[in-house]
Amino acid sequence: MADIKEGVGPAVIDHLNREPVVNVELNTSGRATGDVSADIQKLLDNMQLPPGVKATLGGDAESQTEVFGAIFAALGLAILLMYLILVVQFGSFLDPMAIMMSLPLSLIGVMLALAVTGYTINLMSLIGVILLMGIVAKNAILLIDFAKWAREERGLPLRESLIEAGAIRLRPILMTTFALIAGMLPIALGTGEGAQFRAPMGVAIIGGVITSTFLTLLVIPTFYEVMDEVRGKFARRAGFRAPQTAEHPVVAPAGD
Repeated sequence: MADIKEGVGPAVIDHLNREPVVNVELNTSGRATGDVSADIQKLLDNMQLPPGVKATLGGDAESQTEVFGAIFAALGLAILLMYLILVVQFGSFLDPMAIMMSLPLSLIGVMLALAVTGYTINLMSLIGVILLMGIVAKNAILLIDFAKWAREERGLPLRESLIEAGAIRLRPILMTTFALIAGMLPIALGTGEGAQFRAPMGVAIIGGVITSTFLTLLVIPTFYEVMDEVRGKFARRAGFRAPQTAEHPVVAPAGD
């Protein structure tokens, strides 16, 4: 009826999506899960797998990819909502663009701080980036709002209004920056259980706030002035009259 032979085979045949699957599991030590997953993926890309066989990452690597995707989606939605709120408050679609320029400036400090401290881009550091998006924008809001007020209410030229805004708003900007850094230091330097998990968030916020504070005072006024000049050129080409300021006075013809 049959020939009986001894052999080696799987005791249990697992299935995933109705297909037989073999799980190769491992734990990481001393390296981030994302770095190990990237190296494994490179090796899999160079392998010639048999027909009908495919390799996919699962477990913590798959969960991490899903979490990162959700965080980036939340970050994009937060930036969009911030822009829409600024459009409503300023009554312009272009003025908020100068404020939004402060957001990528904070990422410079985030990357430098993480590189210096040896931390990686993980869940907590990305949460710190989301917090930064709302924190660093207030410096640019203080500058642009005061410059617009000085230009519209006092009739100052744009460059003078920006210089005065930087001089007057420098103190509150530095005060809030130092207060935030002092509040994040216990998290960045904390010890005890779970400190290594929370530390990247504090490091990311401190690095992003430091660079964005100093770069905002230099880049945002320059960008706003350039943007205003470009807007004025387009307005003159379209035949619109410039607003009444000290730079562009509007002289009405004398009537009877």
